[in-house]
Amino acid sequence: MEELLRVEDLKVHFPIRKGVFSRLVGRVHAVDGVSLKLHKGETLGLVGESGCGKTTTGMAILRLVEPTSGSILFQGADMSRMDRVKMKSLRKEMQIIFQDPYSSLNPRMTVKRILADPMKIHGLYQGRAREERVSYILDKVGLTPEQSVRYPHEFSGGQRQRIGIARALALDPQLIIGDEPVSALDVSIQAQIINLLIDLQEEFGLSYLIIAHDLAVVEHICDRIAVMYLGKVVETAPFKELYTNPRHPYTQALLSAVPTADPRRKKERMILSGDVPSPIDPPSGCAFHPRCPVRKEGCKVHQPVLAEVAPEHLIACNL
Repeated sequence: MEELLRVEDLKVHFPIRKGVFSRLVGRVHAVDGVSLKLHKGETLGLVGESGCGKTTTGMAILRLVEPTSGSILFQGADMSRMDRVKMKSLRKEMQIIFQDPYSSLNPRMTVKRILADPMKIHGLYQGRAREERVSYILDKVGLTPEQSVRYPHEFSGGQRQRIGIARALALDPQLIIGDEPVSALDVSIQAQIINLLIDLQEEFGLSYLIIAHDLAVVEHICDRIAVMYLGKVVETAPFKELYTNPRHPYTQALLSAVPTADPRRKKERMILSGDVPSPIDPPSGCAFHPRCPVRKEGCKVHQPVLAEVAPEHLIACNL
């Protein structure tokens, strides 16, 4: 498969300043050396508990948040070194679906304007062709062209997220990053939106980076899954391999917390001790070692790197 996106050693550190002179007293290591790749037509899931840096990683890939260091290669071009002019020409190739369908849409703009403004900015679909494009995209996401004159507050949560998906499709991108696109929706609506994303991917040849904390959701849509902990990727593998043979202790703990639909089936829960360390002062060595049930003394000193333990299955663990 042709590679679309490659991220190498991506870091995003936010400065902490105090005092009258805004003296630098520390940094928040939100993303601390993430490396991943995405092929054309593939769906990669990025999972982990809240605060692990998933959303910041997605924002940094799009350069909505400026990375501190690292490289972001999109079709071989290094985005991290592009100026604003070059980035503008590339932005139509990558879009984002935000988590909250309420706050991500401008309440003073009609649906028609929400979808047409990106086309206007990039000089696409002039005049009548632009109106036809708006109607076409609305139809593809399950809405009618007549609804284009309405405002966001006139729609339900699921319909608003469909508008968000339509906005992401408006410029005919190659890559769409979904920042927990179904977590704010009812369970029944979640299934509809996931099926819609799958159908759109098949029709338009899209590549997805789906950010989520619900492993049950990404199982149905992702080809591969990358697991993050405290700003780092600790395991990545095809979804079947990850669910049947998780190798990293943190991944094993996450999967043990996924509820089963059968109440008669007993499932052994792996309970982690302690709390997630602060990203302001991450632990030395392996970031997971303070909570790891199988840690050794060397884990406190040696920082693991992603290593392949099976075809396309990589883990970052000293053991």
